[in-house]
Amino acid sequence: MSSTQILLLIGAYFLVLMIISHFTGKNDSNADFFKAGKESPWYLVAFGMVGASLSGVTFISVPGWVADSQFSYMQVVLGYLVGYLVVAFLLLPLYYRHNLTSIYEYLLDRFGTVSHKTGAFFFFISRVLGASFRLYLVAIVLQQFVFDDLGIRFEFTVIISILLIWIYTNKGGIKTIVWTDTLQTLFMILAVILSIFFINGELGWSFGEFLVSDELRDYNEFLYTDSLLDRNHFIKSFVGGMFVTICMTGLDQDMMQKNLTCKTLKDSQKNMVSFSFVLVGVTFLFMLLGALLFIYAKKNGISVPLMDGEAKTDLLFPEIALNSGLGLTLAITFMLGLIAAAYSSADSALTSLTTSFCVDFLNIEKKGEEEQKKVRKQTHIAMSVMLVLVIIAFKYILSSNVIDSLLTVAGYTYGPLLGLFAFGIFTRHKIKDAYVWVVSVVVVAIIVFIANIPSEYLGGYVLGYELLPLNGLLTFIGLWLIRDRRAITS
Repeated sequence: MSSTQILLLIGAYFLVLMIISHFTGKNDSNADFFKAGKESPWYLVAFGMVGASLSGVTFISVPGWVADSQFSYMQVVLGYLVGYLVVAFLLLPLYYRHNLTSIYEYLLDRFGTVSHKTGAFFFFISRVLGASFRLYLVAIVLQQFVFDDLGIRFEFTVIISILLIWIYTNKGGIKTIVWTDTLQTLFMILAVILSIFFINGELGWSFGEFLVSDELRDYNEFLYTDSLLDRNHFIKSFVGGMFVTICMTGLDQDMMQKNLTCKTLKDSQKNMVSFSFVLVGVTFLFMLLGALLFIYAKKNGISVPLMDGEAKTDLLFPEIALNSGLGLTLAITFMLGLIAAAYSSADSALTSLTTSFCVDFLNIEKKGEEEQKKVRKQTHIAMSVMLVLVIIAFKYILSSNVIDSLLTVAGYTYGPLLGLFAFGIFTRHKIKDAYVWVVSVVVVAIIVFIANIPSEYLGGYVLGYELLPLNGLLTFIGLWLIRDRRAITS
């Protein structure tokens, strides 16, 4: 597939998104931008959330991870499933009861201003890094397979990507995203299914023959239970995955903002439960695709592509789809899936960052209606510029597999949110609000220190995703130490 063909495909794709944006953004109101008028059908939100949760990271990085970790990621995904049930039946009722625009307003009601700002700050850092990870991955693929041939620099690729997202989310916000996510999820799921079909066909296999093949057995080890010291032991992965979901979905304004557009709590819960089971199945398909990619590459002598002189397994899928002679249909399928995967998470991230900053830091709801709209639009531009700068920085500092990096960073930044919400839900104590930021910063510093302790100093124990619940636990303990012994909530 030539660079020109890819550019035309991207242009056509965004034209469709602009048309959707035109109809959903007619009102250009803050009510639609932040809450979609609380009229979103739950099944539409559920289907769209699959794409937003998977993103370009899953589409590219999960298949590329199979060679090193086999199917061990499914241990984390099973933990996700339990985490989604906690979100549906513990956190969503809380948010609906308080009628929140930003979920961090709960911390204001429960503890005070400093807790509110601290929680919103850690979300802000988490989402900026998470969205930038995802868009960085897509940008390097577009750069490697499209823009390098045209002599266009990586920085310009990033600017164009963010600009396109800004254009179609500028008016409709979350109302537009509920609809565009549905389309993007459809493209992503079709892409993985058709990719498996075409590559199996090239290898002379049916899908059933692939599942029972000797070649698949070289990649499909799932349960790791030999030693609790290992980073990918089942218990560590499962518990870590559960807390990753609770934090990166249930305590994340980006994911919760979509749920809060549903008409009722019951609809929102139906959305969350149905979406969680579909997500597990789709992720398993991505693992199968990853194994198939490495099998195909080995049989056809295809090397893992290099980037900056280093092998980059994240680039194997695009290399096979675009450059291995499997035909234009697979190339188009891949590009549509990649673009959909990337922008289904990036557009909602940009909208949620705008929402959180306006509500949690600028107190937009206290301003007049015209002033609110002006502030929202200015903030939307500022968030776009910030994402551009962070993504460009990643090109020069990021070296490991992207999904591994994403989950590692989550262990640092979502921990204070976990501790704050857990303390608010499971205790009746007030706290000395002024010291909350001190507790949070100190705990994050402790977690960073622990994460960098060599495994030989821990008796061979390799730290993994359990850093997130540990972070939350230490934050909870810190809040207990600064509780106000004289004040109890009713």
